[in-house]
Amino acid sequence: MSPVAPGTLGALAGVAVFAAARLWAPTGWMTPILAAALALACWLNHVLTPWAVARWKNKDPSQFVLDEVAGYLMTVLLFRGGPDLAATLLLTFAVTRLADIIKIPPARQFEDLPGSWGILLDDLMSSVYAAALLWILRWYWPDLFA
Repeated sequence: MSPVAPGTLGALAGVAVFAAARLWAPTGWMTPILAAALALACWLNHVLTPWAVARWKNKDPSQFVLDEVAGYLMTVLLFRGGPDLAATLLLTFAVTRLADIIKIPPARQFEDLPGSWGILLDDLMSSVYAAALLWILRWYWPDLFA
């Protein structure tokens, strides 16, 4: 419900899930935890979209940010970063938000899909791009994540 940058602030819930998993879960549990959290966010997005659209009378209400959470979780499912948790959180968050704001095609076109698909798939596609960019950054500047 933030009047300023609601998607960015909403995505912080995904950051919290990832940080908690990195801090407390055994390494072998990271993929199942992130995949389960992503699946839950996508399912809740699908179930709650009709309510959110009706409540805020907008086909993609800015107050409804489960898509941003799912997007961040998709990024860290595809790119876990390095040993420095703070650097990883900062870079994955910044690149994910940037990719979501820019919406490189076909992410922008996914917004035109009906209902929850249009709300969710643009964020997931943007997160694939974010993860790819993070892998490139790690390849060229590995010290960013050390």
